[in-house]
Amino acid sequence: SGLLVQSVISLWRGHQSHRDVDVLTGSAAACSRGGRHGFIFTPACFITSEAFLGGVMKGKAAETDGDIYHLPASVPPDGSEQVSLLKRHPDQPPDSKVLKVAIIGAPNAGKSTLSNQLLGRKVFAVSKKVHTTRSRSLGVLTEASTQIILLDTPGLTTPLKAKRHQLEKSLLVDPWNTVKEADLMVVMVDVSDRWMCLTLDFEVLKCLAKHPHTPAILVLNKVDLLKAKNRLLDITAQLTCGVVNGRRLRVRPVIKPPWAKKKPERSSELSPDEEAAALEGGETPDSVLSKEKLKQLKSQQGWPHFKDVFMLSSVDREDVETLKSYFLAEAKPGPWKYHSEVLTDQSPEDVCANIIREKLLEYLPQEVPYSMTQSIELWQEGENGELDISVKLYTKKETHMTMVIGAAGQTVARIAREAGEDLSRVYLRDVRLKISAKMKKKK
Repeated sequence: SGLLVQSVISLWRGHQSHRDVDVLTGSAAACSRGGRHGFIFTPACFITSEAFLGGVMKGKAAETDGDIYHLPASVPPDGSEQVSLLKRHPDQPPDSKVLKVAIIGAPNAGKSTLSNQLLGRKVFAVSKKVHTTRSRSLGVLTEASTQIILLDTPGLTTPLKAKRHQLEKSLLVDPWNTVKEADLMVVMVDVSDRWMCLTLDFEVLKCLAKHPHTPAILVLNKVDLLKAKNRLLDITAQLTCGVVNGRRLRVRPVIKPPWAKKKPERSSELSPDEEAAALEGGETPDSVLSKEKLKQLKSQQGWPHFKDVFMLSSVDREDVETLKSYFLAEAKPGPWKYHSEVLTDQSPEDVCANIIREKLLEYLPQEVPYSMTQSIELWQEGENGELDISVKLYTKKETHMTMVIGAAGQTVARIAREAGEDLSRVYLRDVRLKISAKMKKKK
């Protein structure tokens, strides 16, 4: 019964003679190719992490001598050193392979969490609140002869929603530009969101429709938060339009649960103005979809051209290792883009600002973190290699400043302590972070 809870579930291609994938949903969580119990996948089957990794990683030693474990790359604390590293010629082997992966999805689907887990270090801010990622940034994962470039993007949003939340224009432009470069699109969906998990976000559908020749996979995230695991099959059928890798996926429920009769209506989350903007393509950069195509997408629950489907928890290291193995297998021969020591294209100051923003989002209510700005007052390396950082936060209202400081300065002290601990693991040295708050002068 632990198969669905603890392991990545992958719709794996096989048995080319079978055109349809026949799925029987039941209450058991066992895997079967022809038995009466559990889920029947023909030709696809649930694969445990151990079995999948055993196949993909067979023959691949963790390190050259089999004993030494190499830590993932880190971010230099010196900005000029990071720039120099980004400019270094890639130290690629003769048989180098590369894969650019664009991770897209609705806000708060878990994109940055997945990227951090894949990279082995926390370089992207993570929060339960939407729009934590404010601009496009990339992470670089280099293993043996293969380099995976993870293009972490802001959640796809609409011009009207961006205006409502006072978001930067980059949040509209960056995700679309990122997908143009990708060799593989990863569409993430939060299956713990009861009302939205049966319908792909409209902006995501538009993105997929604009890049039909770029392979895409569906990643159902946060399965650990889903109590009724048999829902995953119905969610998969809805989000794939019943088709995976060109094969029909037929879901036959043994007992139709009550929630399955309710489907979220896409129009319920949009105002009339947003509805009109969506059908016109909004103000999305390089919008090339016709009104007819947009109307067709409006009626779709999912996307029928996904190459594979993974069901996982992005906070589970074993689950993420399975997805990483998939990326390594999908990489194609080609030159590396970066030196193997590069972890991200962000500057050390950007990493610091993003981590502090993460803590602000976590500990401050509602719109308060979104209205604040940061300024680095001090960035200095100490005699023993430690890093001293001083950051000033500017607030628009006095009440906001009071919230940031907290009773007896406890809130700002906690934010500084936790952000400093995260940064220590990124820069691989002790970080002494001081944060102060000040009212922004009105012009």
